[in-house]
Amino acid sequence: MQSKLMKGYSININLFFLFIVGGLMMIFFLFKPMDIKEQNFDDIPLFEMSAFTLLEFNPSGLATLMVGESATRYNDRYKVKKINYTDNTQEFRANMKANEGLYRDEIVDLNGDVAYVREDGLIFKSESASYDKKTATASTLDAYVSEQGANKVIGTALKYNNLLKRVESKNIVVNYQLKER
Repeated sequence: MQSKLMKGYSININLFFLFIVGGLMMIFFLFKPMDIKEQNFDDIPLFEMSAFTLLEFNPSGLATLMVGESATRYNDRYKVKKINYTDNTQEFRANMKANEGLYRDEIVDLNGDVAYVREDGLIFKSESASYDKKTATASTLDAYVSEQGANKVIGTALKYNNLLKRVESKNIVVNYQLKER
């Protein structure tokens, strides 16, 4: 009697293991695992901040002042909202303001309502501009308006070298006031 009872259990245990193996085989063949693709995160911000201020000094004092509403620091650049950038390394201090700015390798790329104001009264406004601190060159490929005193220049592209005091422009209209003697 014991052997009949054991045989009944062994059949049930065999059926149990068969059921488990069958269930695992169904899972293996019928369910597909998620296809997770490897992603490269090359351009991850290091940190973000609000009320951003950057000061750069050289042996003669303050060289650069950059202020912004907020900034994101990446490995090789700063991306700044409501940028206010001042270069104090040239003969005339230059200040630039824009809605957005990207500062990388001593080059500032400005976008949105750009205003360049130099200490001697030279002003130009455009939708975008780039300023290279090494060569002290401001340039834009967009339409611009430039003023200095009563003189006014309107054009479609501008390259201004602050060191050489040289301006290159395209498609210009100039309103120049002559001095009376």
